[in-house]
Amino acid sequence: MPTMPQQLIKDKQIIRNSWQLLDSSAGVDVLAEFDGCDVLIPLCCWLSEQPHIAARNGRTGVWLDSHERAAALVGDALPPVTAIPMIALNFPVFSDGRNYSNARFIRQQLDYTDDLMAIGDVLRDQVFYMTRCGINVLALREDQSPEDALSAFTVFRDVYQGAPDQPLPLFRRR
Repeated sequence: MPTMPQQLIKDKQIIRNSWQLLDSSAGVDVLAEFDGCDVLIPLCCWLSEQPHIAARNGRTGVWLDSHERAAALVGDALPPVTAIPMIALNFPVFSDGRNYSNARFIRQQLDYTDDLMAIGDVLRDQVFYMTRCGINVLALREDQSPEDALSAFTVFRDVYQGAPDQPLPLFRRR
């Protein structure tokens, strides 16, 4: 399970992290211990514990593991996706890119405009590409420097393809 660092990069700024990450074994009983705190709960708990989530104090977000699909966030018995203050996507290893697709789906198909966070094995080398897919909050791995990661945003001057961060392709911007 990923851990949460003390600092996050949000919209290319270093901020203090207020979010606690709960794992799937936590269940609804543990939520009471975090009353008044900002918590990210796994998708399985999000889907099964909606009455308890709605009744708690503090912000409650959801996190998806790399094998889970963002389409699971949509359903008749669930609150609208736009009511979720934070959606986090777990990248369990550097080479697992499945949540890049979830990020684009969440931004483009679900029209989600709140915070979309990358957690897990998040490295400096990925931050530019993660933001291209719509992720605006980065919880870097503990051995990664947030200051160094900020410099990754200036590696590329321009992008060719359209994406959530720049919908128009280069040829349309000229």
